[in-house]
Amino acid sequence: MTAPFPAPATMNDAAEMSGAQIIVQALVDLGVDTVFGYPGGAVLPIYDALFEHPQITHILVRHEQAAAHAAEGYARSTGKPGVVLVTSGPGATNAVTGITDALMDSIPMVVLTGQVPTTLIGTDAFQECDTVGITRHCTKHNYLVMDPARLGPVIHEAFHIATHGRPGPVVIDIPKNVQVATAPYIVPEQIEHRSYRPQVEPDSEAIASALALIASARQPIFYTGGGVINAGPEASTILRELVELTGAPVTSTLMGLGAFPASDEKWLGMLGMHGTYEANMAMNRADLIIAVGARFDDRVTGRLDAFSPHSKKIHIDIDRSSINKIVAADVSVVGDAGRSLAALVAGWKAAGHTRKDLGEWWRRIEGWRATRCLDFPEDKAPEAEIMPQRAVKALYEATRHLDPIITTEVGQHQMWAAQHFGFEEPNRWLTSGGLGTMGYGFPAANGAQVAFPDRLVICIAGEASLQMNIQEMGTCAQYRLPVKIFILNNEWMGMVRQWQELTYESRYSNSYSDSLPDFVKLAEAYGWTGLKVDRLGDLDATIKTMIETPGPVMVDCRVAKLANCFPMIPSGAAHTDMLLQAAEVTGTMDDEAKALV
Repeated sequence: MTAPFPAPATMNDAAEMSGAQIIVQALVDLGVDTVFGYPGGAVLPIYDALFEHPQITHILVRHEQAAAHAAEGYARSTGKPGVVLVTSGPGATNAVTGITDALMDSIPMVVLTGQVPTTLIGTDAFQECDTVGITRHCTKHNYLVMDPARLGPVIHEAFHIATHGRPGPVVIDIPKNVQVATAPYIVPEQIEHRSYRPQVEPDSEAIASALALIASARQPIFYTGGGVINAGPEASTILRELVELTGAPVTSTLMGLGAFPASDEKWLGMLGMHGTYEANMAMNRADLIIAVGARFDDRVTGRLDAFSPHSKKIHIDIDRSSINKIVAADVSVVGDAGRSLAALVAGWKAAGHTRKDLGEWWRRIEGWRATRCLDFPEDKAPEAEIMPQRAVKALYEATRHLDPIITTEVGQHQMWAAQHFGFEEPNRWLTSGGLGTMGYGFPAANGAQVAFPDRLVICIAGEASLQMNIQEMGTCAQYRLPVKIFILNNEWMGMVRQWQELTYESRYSNSYSDSLPDFVKLAEAYGWTGLKVDRLGDLDATIKTMIETPGPVMVDCRVAKLANCFPMIPSGAAHTDMLLQAAEVTGTMDDEAKALV
């Protein structure tokens, strides 16, 4: 369905172009330098037009889902929209998982899908599907373009929608005959969508109310999310200034890691289901929560009626619908996270506020920190098995000076990476948060590596999740992408096994990864370098070899098979009811453990 938008203001003087040429020229004009895609009959005219524009690099993936995830990785690491090109029918439906992932995690993306000719729509033609209907609820907006003259305005508007307000994916479905037909390339002078006009600048009265609460708080905490990162690197800089001015602690969602430096003493770590004890306890006992670019999702709140019952809440978000959706806000600030934080900093300084003495609050926090909730048992002998937490910490220590981009698949390894790999800057942590998509991390790493060919890009993976899109090893080989894959191989679908152990009396139904490939041989079959390590004494040397080896490298790191990820908030529990150690997995906690939580 073609959405309403203002009549185009400018018509180019050039001769008419085919719809496909219009599409590609619009991409060039919008600054697109990379497209991730897979050809098919319904998009061959566009692929033919791409042939004439070498300034756009096309990355041929091996599966359309991987195209969407690669575009996400590109977008998340650069801040620019990712672009996907797939054919009709299965090409479009294969991309739906990546599109939904981008919607959940607010990733700017434009997806061009082929469609059967307009005369065949509705006839169950070969490779026809209702792409607009299928993607209506997993996109920020979508279009079916029936007139080639509308292509220029629609594409320009699609990029505007994808990148403004709360970012997200936009789908443009284009019938094949519209790609072939000719029309003038129309470029709107400016995009002013009739109904979509997100509020960017925060309301001054809301900022004043927020400042009054912050200035009077005795136990404040900043709760930050992916919205800070989406607002650009300057937002992270301003966040750090505001934290310094107020002296308040900072925690973050999974998607917000890197917005505040992990090395800072005010950093409490990630909060939520696998967050730190100190972060969750501080959120519970705070008298003021300043939520910036976060949405109070269930993985953060735990049981909602027990979440931070005595705190006042300031909620800053560019998405008006996110405010008061789950948790009621005492002060609502609708606006861009960066501009809202800047307004708070300016207002704080203008009012002459000074940092309050938060000594008592910090003493309580240090008491919670003393539990050392991220500690784990391990045998440090050279012949010992490798604990997965140790593997992540070793990877962090070996690469931190190289400022790597880290992607993850989804599962235990993802949580261990979030807990034990410190991030100092935004756009270095690429993971699937809202949708929790297995198969995300590897193609996302490819997308980031395309954007930054000289950077160290590492995908921390589980052996089960990696196999969801393992065919993308061919993409790496074709484009000589030096991606490093670091597999925490415990031969289980680890998070599934952990939940089965916790809540299903250790009935491990279909969670063992039987018939695993030899990852070293698989790597070599694709022209990669394959490495294997299964002893603690060899871990550091293997990581060093991985880093120093040119080209793509796959490391099969065999880790302890039955290690669990702690802390953990069980499903349906309050965010203070954390399991801190393996002995508590049985569900029976001794008096000392109960006293802790």
